[in-house]
Amino acid sequence: MAARAAAECVPFSEAANHVGETRCVTGKVYAVQRGLGGVHYLDFCEDYEKCPFVVVVFADDLRHVGDVRQLQGKVIEVHGAVKMYDGRAEIILREARQLSGESAAIPPLPKTYDVEKKGRYSAGKFGYPSQPRRAARKRQTAPVPTEQPTDPPGTAEQ
Repeated sequence: MAARAAAECVPFSEAANHVGETRCVTGKVYAVQRGLGGVHYLDFCEDYEKCPFVVVVFADDLRHVGDVRQLQGKVIEVHGAVKMYDGRAEIILREARQLSGESAAIPPLPKTYDVEKKGRYSAGKFGYPSQPRRAARKRQTAPVPTEQPTDPPGTAEQ
């Protein structure tokens, strides 16, 4: 009976009641947002700031999880340790096996997808990072003498 209780999922709205436990949380993913550094957030509410629960996928874990963008609009079941962060309950998604149900079969991340460059990366091409152009320095002209030139002999004013 204990194994069955651990397998039952709680709705995302009740996840905060299970902080510190390893649970299954279920809900429909409203949006998949990308944050700084390639972190992805699975939001379960229209207004993510007021939502009581979020699933976090760090950039380094995307290769183990798959293309989380495919989860938008789907009902998911995510298993993991429920933690409290910034006033909301969260589960950190590190592996695809934490997902079950309809969401368990998401495709792997495309090879050409780069989290940091937002998809503008092409595998196999190498290049140095572009440097901003420096303003060209103007060459200094020859210095102008500050002395008065002397008049040639015989042209002095009289």
